[in-house]
Amino acid sequence: MKKWNWREGQRPYRRRGGGQRHGWYRGNRHRSTQEDQWFGYNDAGPSYRAPQRRYENQSTSSTPSSSSSSSSSSSKSSSAAPELPGFYFDPEKNRYFRLLPGHNNCNPLTREQIREKEREKERNKMLAEDEKPRKKAPRNGLNSSLLLQKRHLGLLPENSYCRLVHEVKVSGMRRHKIEIQSTDNSSNPNTDNFRLIVGDSACERVFTVNDVSHGGCKYGIMNFSSSSRGSLSVEMCDNLYFTNRKVNSICWASVNYPDSHVLLCLVGAADTPGCVSLLPASLFSNSNPEQPGMLCSFKISSAWSCAWCLNPQFDKTFSTGLSRRVIVKDAETGRTQTYSSGSDVLAQQFALRVPVLFNGCRSGEIFSIDLRQRGRRDQSWKTSRFHQESAITSVRVLQDENYLLAADMLGQIKLWDVRVTKPVQEYKGHFNEHAYLPIHVNEPEGLLLAVGQDCYTRIWSLKDGHLLRTIPSPHAAANDLIPSVVFSSKLGGCRGLPGLLMAVKHDLYYFPYNTDYQDGGEQPASFNLGED
Repeated sequence: MKKWNWREGQRPYRRRGGGQRHGWYRGNRHRSTQEDQWFGYNDAGPSYRAPQRRYENQSTSSTPSSSSSSSSSSSKSSSAAPELPGFYFDPEKNRYFRLLPGHNNCNPLTREQIREKEREKERNKMLAEDEKPRKKAPRNGLNSSLLLQKRHLGLLPENSYCRLVHEVKVSGMRRHKIEIQSTDNSSNPNTDNFRLIVGDSACERVFTVNDVSHGGCKYGIMNFSSSSRGSLSVEMCDNLYFTNRKVNSICWASVNYPDSHVLLCLVGAADTPGCVSLLPASLFSNSNPEQPGMLCSFKISSAWSCAWCLNPQFDKTFSTGLSRRVIVKDAETGRTQTYSSGSDVLAQQFALRVPVLFNGCRSGEIFSIDLRQRGRRDQSWKTSRFHQESAITSVRVLQDENYLLAADMLGQIKLWDVRVTKPVQEYKGHFNEHAYLPIHVNEPEGLLLAVGQDCYTRIWSLKDGHLLRTIPSPHAAANDLIPSVVFSSKLGGCRGLPGLLMAVKHDLYYFPYNTDYQDGGEQPASFNLGED
């Protein structure tokens, strides 16, 4: 057996003498010259360059006429290059770069950074597409003119016509930034990031929660109004409240009149215990002469969710979802009923026609409680129960009350028939891995909205689950910058404007139905379903 010496980066050579070269050596020499075409060095360590001739055809075929398919050609280039363990191929630079996980280097590169760069590139591309005046129709052959023609010919029922027009309008919405004014008409620049916005039933007011830089949060109310010229204006109430506790859940409460109060779930911090607070909406305005109504707070630890009952039999009742139990309380008398559950209750909503409370748990279980059957024990009070595959983040009862929408932490959104406890529709495309994210239902418009953990706002047809629109965030995606949205066909009241409100970072955006919308410009004051 002959001994060989090896030098790093070079082909093997014999110590002395020549002799006959073996066949395996000739093959290794051929492989070495092939590797020399790929091998190179940079400051981050060795990288590999792809042979230029392999990609000449793809690069030369990128002519001005085919510039729109540049992204697809780059993906083809990336897929054509062989995958090497520990290396990343950059199709733009036509080069391999070494992945350096877990340690410092002058040019560190990780797979997460690569994915983040690709996601940011896709987001900017979608933002550019959204700025175009003409967008792709949500369905093939669907436009306002064709729908109006079918309606006049009697080929389209009125409810179907209204639903399809809303689909066309949401597909053409464009982003406009809104300046928030204070009650003294002075500019009020917001420097704290929005965490949550929740509109009242009339969409005249929006309750806002902002994270404060020094810790904790602040909360208040924004008033919306539409001018006679068709523009939307926003006024921030002058009395903001600050707390060092985290706001987990919010809902509007009708104590004295519709949406007279706000129900808050506050998580305890340090020596401060958690609580559920019922605050009058008039409390947030110093200029409001009306005396504050009922103001009460209940010390409850680890409150995850809350809901207010609008059924006339229990019109002063609210519920709170806690760790492994549910509390139902009368706000006037203080009477309390506790129900044990096998998991944390993360989402709740009351039905309207019957006093039934629907609950979604961390275990994926969804169960209902009939408040008229308080005396039952051993969980026999659960009138219905069914499961999804992951923790439930939001439940919404439809007007029919035989159907319920539920979203979980696997990104699944399902429509359940409560009578047979089976899903009848699924809305695909939502992204969630671990975030506590709500869903928004607008039945009169036939729309379902949800903001994913990837910071994209998606709009589906409630009827058939068709994905109508995907709206990218105006800011780079981050777990602490997930947008919060409110959608209504009457933003600002009964004569308000249709569209979408989006709060992200410290900015507020409005997506109107009117494609010619301009701040303060001459526009129609109302939305006409027959208008193109």
